[in-house]
Amino acid sequence: MSLREIFSQKKPIFSLEIFPPKPDYPLTTVYQTVAELRELAPDFISVTYGAGGSNRERTIEIAATIKKEYQIETVAHLTCVGHSPIELDLILNSLTDQGIKNVLALRGDPPQGVQNYTPPAGHYQYATQLVEQIRQRGDFSIGAAAYPEGHKESKRWTDDWYYLKEKVDAGVDFLTTQLFFDNRIFYNFLENIAKMGITIPVTAGIMPILNATQIKRMIFLSEASIPSQLFKLFDKYGNNNQDFEQAGIEYAINQINDLLANQVAGIHLYTMNKAVQTKIIMQNLQL
Repeated sequence: MSLREIFSQKKPIFSLEIFPPKPDYPLTTVYQTVAELRELAPDFISVTYGAGGSNRERTIEIAATIKKEYQIETVAHLTCVGHSPIELDLILNSLTDQGIKNVLALRGDPPQGVQNYTPPAGHYQYATQLVEQIRQRGDFSIGAAAYPEGHKESKRWTDDWYYLKEKVDAGVDFLTTQLFFDNRIFYNFLENIAKMGITIPVTAGIMPILNATQIKRMIFLSEASIPSQLFKLFDKYGNNNQDFEQAGIEYAINQINDLLANQVAGIHLYTMNKAVQTKIIMQNLQL
């Protein structure tokens, strides 16, 4: 089923994100996670794509297996970095052959270790161009990334929102936000893009705070704001991994419950392939 149909039939949508294991790890590790997550009956599971187009084959294989063997709708991430338009069309053909109808169209990160990356001649520079190519085919439901605090490469939030409007106008059906920890920022974002005429569903991307070192790195990469309540968790539990994880799970539960109370279109959990913690969060939501 396409995500267009799913979003039109219910609210809120609950979805999960997983990532392929490293090439030297067997795929059975991620399927064990999926088997546990299936108990939560997510509306869909998205499968990420490696930097510079790495892990492409695994993304397609995992997404296809989730759909066929676990009977869960899937969204395959696809980046334009690392691929020519011809290669992208071949990937889209593979997705179609596997029965995958939903794609999250992203610019993508440059290959690891590459500074000041410039796309080769003829390659796309922006996700909007990828959206346009996918939309021309007409057989996919297209999602795109949204940044409530603006993309880190944008000088102002408003600049990034105008770029977002361009993506939506190019044919995007739904938006998934980058992680954020302050719901006030998300509500402000929704209010402002609505004024710009963006009316498609926006699902809130939530990353549970399970490990102090890991989340600090994610905050550094995303430049997400840290509210005072989150600072207190670092101060109080930063040196105790078990207590920090419990506090982080509680923080995620409270954050999501507030979003649900304000009737968001969807919740998208960045699971980091942590099934047990994801299940605890989902089982404690006020539905």
